[in-house]
Amino acid sequence: MEILYQDKSILVAVKPAGVLSTDEPGGMPELVREALGDEKACVRTVHRLDRVVSGLMVLARSPKAASLLSEQIRAHDFGKTYLAVVHGAPESLSGTYRDLLARDPNERKTYVASKPGKGVQEAVLDYEVLGCTDELSLVKIYLQTGRTHQIRCQFSSRGLPLWGDKKYSTLPDAGPIALWSHALHFAHPDTGEILFFEQQPPAIAPWTYFTTNQE
Repeated sequence: MEILYQDKSILVAVKPAGVLSTDEPGGMPELVREALGDEKACVRTVHRLDRVVSGLMVLARSPKAASLLSEQIRAHDFGKTYLAVVHGAPESLSGTYRDLLARDPNERKTYVASKPGKGVQEAVLDYEVLGCTDELSLVKIYLQTGRTHQIRCQFSSRGLPLWGDKKYSTLPDAGPIALWSHALHFAHPDTGEILFFEQQPPAIAPWTYFTTNQE
């Protein structure tokens, strides 16, 4: 468990791919407690990453911190930036994707809905293309909303599936999904100080195709 920062109220760590964000056997809180050497430590999830996704997560170390961080998320004051490698290239080098998303609980997939309805939620993200190869694009993504599988669904619905996405892509298996929680910013729940954390993805394909373009 790679822990980047910790104090009595928060902890920032890198979630490995394949690990659940929630507090259950093998989930992030349990792994953090093991890393701290205290199986009874208060470690609470305040935001989630898909199981297959890796990168930065902040966890609360007290009920008060969890509540205050959750308030920031609801108020859209908690900033989350991702890096992704997609097949193809967006029509514009930067822009905003705005969709209505619906969730199919049986298939455990998210779909773009044609009109409002029960369970349909608006999803908004901003993106910037950082680099391109003949077949791939490196994209920086800032989430304005946090819907389940939002990035994967919104890009795949535009013919831009993520590298390695086994759920939303019909392309041959390319390895682990290329979606990385790159940066977080939020107000410290005790002091109100704005904290910013950034972490680069691992030096493996397809990230290494764009090494000089990552910011």
